[in-house]
Amino acid sequence: MIDLSITRITRIAIAVGITGIVIALALRGPRDATGFLIGAILSLVSVRSWFKLAGTIGATGELPAAGSVLFLILRYVLIAGAVYATINVLRSSPGVLILGLLVSFVAVVIELMVGQMAAK
Repeated sequence: MIDLSITRITRIAIAVGITGIVIALALRGPRDATGFLIGAILSLVSVRSWFKLAGTIGATGELPAAGSVLFLILRYVLIAGAVYATINVLRSSPGVLILGLLVSFVAVVIELMVGQMAAK
């Protein structure tokens, strides 16, 4: 059941990301569409790493390896670097980039809403 939810969340995130890219391209142009794409990719990588960590802890009941924990901590530094580069090098709008970073959040909310409707 949980693996199916993770798969659905990933698919929903990809669909939301593609939709956002198309909208950003139509309304704001290629620079902001690229910024949204980068935000969406970072969002998807981030949520997938949380799923992987949760799966590791759930499967073994033990804490993950130090490398996994280090990656989870350092990924925020990597995300900050990517955000800085996207805004300063590509001249993408910070707002559009932030919307891209929210793609996985929107996907999780949609999955929760669909799950609630299916339970009724």
